Amino acid sequence: MEPLNRKVVVFGSLNMDIVVSVDRLPQAGETVTARGSRLLPGGKGANQAVALARLGADAVLVGAVGDDEFGVRLVEAARQEGLSAEAIRIVPSTPSGTAMIYHAPSDNCIAVVPGANACWDAELVASCHEMIAGGTIVLAQLELPWQAVARAFELARQHGVRTVLNPAPAPASGIPESLLRLTDILTPNESEFRALCGRDCDTDELLEAALLEWEAAYGHRVLVTRGAIGASYLEAGHLRTVPSLAVEVADTTGAGDTFNGALCFGLASDWPFERAAHFAAAAASLSVTQLGAQAGMPTFAAVMRRLSPEPQSI
Repeated sequence: MEPLNRKVVVFGSLNMDIVVSVDRLPQAGETVTARGSRLLPGGKGANQAVALARLGADAVLVGAVGDDEFGVRLVEAARQEGLSAEAIRIVPSTPSGTAMIYHAPSDNCIAVVPGANACWDAELVASCHEMIAGGTIVLAQLELPWQAVARAFELARQHGVRTVLNPAPAPASGIPESLLRLTDILTPNESEFRALCGRDCDTDELLEAALLEWEAAYGHRVLVTRGAIGASYLEAGHLRTVPSLAVEVADTTGAGDTFNGALCFGLASDWPFERAAHFAAAAASLSVTQLGAQAGMPTFAAVMRRLSPEPQSI
């Protein structure tokens, strides 16, 4: 079954990723010799919009860059992926966001400088009202000020547009309840959900109990990504897990962003939640086979080639 072509609005960050490849991550106070470095377009917002575009979705990226060389390159990269630059704001006298990524064979660590991404306020969000209102889903992350995300979700709710929040990076102070109550679907990874709910979620039984408590408190659905295990959610009060694919891992940097883009692709196509989650887990698995957050993001055809006709939960 071919997907519907319904608009997903991605409200999020654009960063230039400075990827440094190392044999292992340095310890505190240690200097290691790197194998090389690369400049790659990134930012969680841009990554998720690219994931959607690769799958064939009608995706709109709402974000901001500085009036610098990185900003020019980020806008051009978005255009090359088939994304419109209409909703990308250029902030004068401000640097574009950057992310320093140390990539080792088995792990990575990231430090983000927000730059122009931090400039979003209620007035700037309001200038995108029409785009938000025209979407089927608004997908956001937390590399922008949470107040701006909340305002975008308020506008979405006014027009009956579904909201999906990828709570990454998870703020140390937690997510304000006002934003959580504007969220229809929350998509943390395991460590993010553990930090948010403040309890142990290391087994299926503990995760099920934590999800039951969380969803009862906030009234939205939660889908937890679990790396090689797959992704878990509640169905009729019981934990269900859709599996990841077995692949050779090159770089996990963009896996979560691919998952979120693919999930929204499926939901915007009116797929059942299980099918959308299964598709997202498969797409995320394929995304880790190449270096760079965006390089391995798959097409719709590539994902479908790896999926059985009738996805099964375990």
